[in-house]
Amino acid sequence: MSKPKAKLPKKVIAYLEKAGVPHKILEHKTVYTAYDAAQTLSKKLGEVAKSLLVKADKDYYVVVLPADRQVDFNKLGKCLTGAYGKKAKTIKIPGEKIVQEILKLKNETVSAFGQLHKVPVVVEKELVKLKKAIFASGGFNHSIEMAVKDFMKMEGAKAGSFGVRRKKSKQ
Repeated sequence: MSKPKAKLPKKVIAYLEKAGVPHKILEHKTVYTAYDAAQTLSKKLGEVAKSLLVKADKDYYVVVLPADRQVDFNKLGKCLTGAYGKKAKTIKIPGEKIVQEILKLKNETVSAFGQLHKVPVVVEKELVKLKKAIFASGGFNHSIEMAVKDFMKMEGAKAGSFGVRRKKSKQ
């Protein structure tokens, strides 16, 4: 007997409907990473956005960047200083338990929708260049495809240059 697929978090559906922005809910097999989502949806890594919660000193931010990039924490620090006027001495990715507590997640993952959790969103400029992207929904079986400009507006997101190309790993 196969396990039923997890549902898209109701709060995400309500949030998107309230925002009134055009979007498409993509259902897919269970994935845990943006890389897996790209493979499953047959999309290029650069078209799929990955979302991370970062802690800069005492403040939290949802960082969204193409899945083919990694965060350069020095560049992110400069970006946060420019976008929010707060110079961060230390930036790190908090442990999973802290992420669950801060975002109040239950059997969910970090979605791209930081405003849903009242957390500011920072987006890598390379993603902003795209017309459409696929964003993390917070569920393991769904992603959200929408226009990047609609996402930016809806989230009140700031754009900055903080992503670096991923080094190809030997597999």
